[in-house]
Amino acid sequence: MEVTIRPARPEDVPAMLELVRELAVFEKEPEAVTVTEAEMLDAGFGEKPVWWGWVAEVDGQSAVGSGQLVGIAVCYERYSTWRGRVGYLEDIVVTDRVRGQGVGEKLFKACAAECVRRGYHHLTWQVLDWNEGAIRFYKRLGAELDGEWVNGRLYHEQLLQIASS
Repeated sequence: MEVTIRPARPEDVPAMLELVRELAVFEKEPEAVTVTEAEMLDAGFGEKPVWWGWVAEVDGQSAVGSGQLVGIAVCYERYSTWRGRVGYLEDIVVTDRVRGQGVGEKLFKACAAECVRRGYHHLTWQVLDWNEGAIRFYKRLGAELDGEWVNGRLYHEQLLQIASS
């Protein structure tokens, strides 16, 4: 299997969103993906793009089977008051049937290279503590996994409540 990694293009968004949904099922939150194709398209390729990413093509084809790509990596820029500009890997997804064949590593390397090109201090991401395969993958690449920080989140309704109080 020959895998080519290339920058994501607008026409990739429907298949990218399908892979995001596949990830949500794997992470036991199939109903959590509420973003639409139009929103993802605008956020990545509109007037003010906030994310950038790559897709994995197999044997020169951008789609396999029902039109899904075999892998994606989606990143964006964050700012650290301690370190400056940093990259954030929002999602790296490799469809189940090609996992373990080097696709994830190629996508991750593309993300790392882009972070270097952009002058970021580091790349950060989250991984579920029960996702042992992903944890092994990141450790194999030399990543430090931090068990010290606790993540916080407020959803839209909570934001509205706080903002109006």
